[in-house]
Amino acid sequence: MEQDQRILARITEMVADEHRLRQALAAGEIDDVSEQRQLGQLERELDQCWDLLRRRRAKSEFGENPDEAQVRPSSQVEGYRG
Repeated sequence: MEQDQRILARITEMVADEHRLRQALAAGEIDDVSEQRQLGQLERELDQCWDLLRRRRAKSEFGENPDEAQVRPSSQVEGYRG
């Protein structure tokens, strides 16, 4: 469960980064292109973290080793609907 806590802490950090980016855009500190590029990267990483956390929890629930779950490529995680 310690690893799950680290994943959740990383998710919290990325959400805070997302808010800072939006504030920086509103304050005119960054341009729209920079904000969109950085937000896109954050969103992909967030999707990967949530995916990993869900798969770790599922493994635990079914008596498997959650540490066997690995981060999947964003191309595999993006657009997942299930």
